[in-house]
Amino acid sequence: MRRFLIWSGLIVVLGLVLAVGGFWAYQHYYARFQPVTVTRDQAAIQRLLDEASWVSDGGGGQPLYIIGYRDSAAMQRYAREEAPKLRAAGQEIRFILFARPDREGLARSTAAERATVAELWLTRDWTLYERWAATPVANWTAAGLPAADGSLARAAVVEAGRAFAEDLSERLGGNGLQVGYPLVIWRDPQGFMKACACTDSRSWPFVRDDLGAPDRIDPPVVAQEPLAPAPGVAPPDSLPYPALPPAAPAPGQTAPVPGATPSVQPAPAPGSAPAARPAQRPATPPATKTTPQPKQQDDATFF
Repeated sequence: MRRFLIWSGLIVVLGLVLAVGGFWAYQHYYARFQPVTVTRDQAAIQRLLDEASWVSDGGGGQPLYIIGYRDSAAMQRYAREEAPKLRAAGQEIRFILFARPDREGLARSTAAERATVAELWLTRDWTLYERWAATPVANWTAAGLPAADGSLARAAVVEAGRAFAEDLSERLGGNGLQVGYPLVIWRDPQGFMKACACTDSRSWPFVRDDLGAPDRIDPPVVAQEPLAPAPGVAPPDSLPYPALPPAAPAPGQTAPVPGATPSVQPAPAPGSAPAARPAQRPATPPATKTTPQPKQQDDATFF
């Protein structure tokens, strides 16, 4: 009985360890990357998104909001790699940029960033956003843009962007989302509002799967015209012509010299008799040298 109780206790402890470990693995490797369905303050969140000054290249479709700050590496990577896939699924990408407030006396934004954010919120210039996104953060000087520092109106616009981000974070936090940037908000095909703190690339497939976006986009294939073959070179789809040896000259003719222009004989006039070929003298056989024979005498003279 005692042994049975011991083994039963060990099995219970082992089961609890496995259950706790499985729950931790599920939360750590899967659940924390999933988007959340917004069930509280949907109307207030939608009103914040509608009133914010987002920038977009158009295209129509269902709006999908990407909220973040410019020098976020995750924000830049998500806009570069995932935005084209979401556009292919029929989404209109709307970017909302803000300048982070100072924290404990430490400035977390630059004067150039604040000036650009104020300009984007006032003009919603997509071309300006494209130039800003294509320029490294250290090289962006906001040349030609009015400064936000020292301007009461533009400084108020920068503060409005910060207040928007803070209010949105509080309302999404009430729905169980630990806010991080880029913050992606959209509506699924059934109309439910969803949000994802897509700071980790492991959360990106959940957004694509929910919207039916492709996992990759192949670059467009550009049709090229076939190049004309060089003179004397056979086309690639034809058989090579065999190189034939030069023809032997006919008797009495000389072999043509390579590179020389062959002479063309004029054709005879119609009705005229063909020209007589000059008679060739027969070749004289070479004279043979005869050896003189000794004269034979008649044997009768001796008798």
